[in-house]
Amino acid sequence: MTRHSLSNSPKIKAGLRRTAALLAAFALTLSAGCSPRETAVQPDAAPDAGVQAALGHSQSQSASLEEDRSLSDTLVISTATNQFAAAKRIVIRPSSGQSSGSSQAGTVKVKPASGTASAAKKNLPDELRGIWISYLDFNTLLKNKSASAFKTNIGGAFDNIAALGLNTVFVQVRPYGDALYKSKYFPWSHTVTGTEGTDPGFDPLEIMIAEAHSRGLRVEAWINPYRIRNANSTAALCSSNPAYKWLRQGDSAVIEYKGVISYNPASEKAQQLIADGVEEIVRGYDVDGIHFDDYFYPTTDAAFDQASYKAYQKAGGTLGLAQWRRQNVDTLIKKVYKTIKDVNPAVQFGVSPQGNNDNNLNGQYVDVSKWLTGTGYVDYICPQIYFGYQNSTQPYAETARQWNGMISSSGVKLYIGLAAYKLGAADNWAGDGKNEWVSTSDILSRMVQTGREQSHYGGFILFRYDSLFSSAANTSQVSKEKKNLTAILQ
Repeated sequence: MTRHSLSNSPKIKAGLRRTAALLAAFALTLSAGCSPRETAVQPDAAPDAGVQAALGHSQSQSASLEEDRSLSDTLVISTATNQFAAAKRIVIRPSSGQSSGSSQAGTVKVKPASGTASAAKKNLPDELRGIWISYLDFNTLLKNKSASAFKTNIGGAFDNIAALGLNTVFVQVRPYGDALYKSKYFPWSHTVTGTEGTDPGFDPLEIMIAEAHSRGLRVEAWINPYRIRNANSTAALCSSNPAYKWLRQGDSAVIEYKGVISYNPASEKAQQLIADGVEEIVRGYDVDGIHFDDYFYPTTDAAFDQASYKAYQKAGGTLGLAQWRRQNVDTLIKKVYKTIKDVNPAVQFGVSPQGNNDNNLNGQYVDVSKWLTGTGYVDYICPQIYFGYQNSTQPYAETARQWNGMISSSGVKLYIGLAAYKLGAADNWAGDGKNEWVSTSDILSRMVQTGREQSHYGGFILFRYDSLFSSAANTSQVSKEKKNLTAILQ
């Protein structure tokens, strides 16, 4: 069994070709700084033909040398005291007019590690140990809170996360076509103030990044790309919401169908808006990654986008409906990946699809296998393997092996989504494994160890924060699970 340690020796990343003179100059300078939705399409059931309900995420070093891709002819040195600590960067640049590879001494600039988009990214760990913080968690941590109260709340949450042994937080910053950050494209989320479009007077994402990085935690911005409203949503769209404007104009970029409002995956205008929103985050905030969840097409009904499909056929398109829908999603994923890498290649991009891949392919129209065998789609995949070892149709170990076997694209990592929310509850969809989660005290740690056996394994993500740290989760069972998990993360 492969064990992944957080205390590996510092690594010098490829691409640093600095001269001995620059290193000498540096030496002299230093001597003088996801709510569960698994029931929407079950592993043993046919894909839902109606609009699926959606609440949130699916049940879904010591100092190191690193290349700063945004700076030419520079040497960037991270001065973190350990692999995940906040750091400053010392950037050595050649003097003005120097040619690449010059042996002359350069100037030294020190940049903060967090708070600005130009700051140093957290090193990608050998084992990513993450947790999702959903908009549902923000109902307690953030909604109608002052900046100081939110800073205290999120700081406490990050303390809990770090103490558990985790190193990455996935914070949901766009749950409903809105924003938990200052955006020129999307309105303020009703998750922040209770009313969409109301400015809280502070930037939650900016605070989260600063608080997380100061504790050595990586931050990935979790986005739901298409969803605007569920059938059971009661929050009104504000007039500045692009979806509101397009609906009033009858623009096909937005579709309202059976109470669900969604960006149209076939719309180039909608795709560009989503990509622009991602670029805005990567340019404006020191995020370490962009993360999409598993909400793509909201229904399998042909009527949902029949106008767009007929237009496609009229223009000479020959793909069947399912293939065409998958192509639309593929186009968005490639566009977002390229957008991110054009701005900052160090920022990771990944998707967390459902654990049952048949549901992805035929229910969400997500051709994950293409992303894992091709290039230019994702840096990682995080299937939500929310099944126990004894699950009758999707046993955990076998499912993990299947996902690992799907990856052939060089550099794509496998992260595994784990169902912390199931602790202490019967799993009515698990068949013979119905009671597997009821009295267990170490299932999460065992699942991590099984994951570590996979050749493409890169880490795990727990769903979700409240499932482990809310008052309702303050049980002896959850306490034992956390203790046993932490034990294997030392």
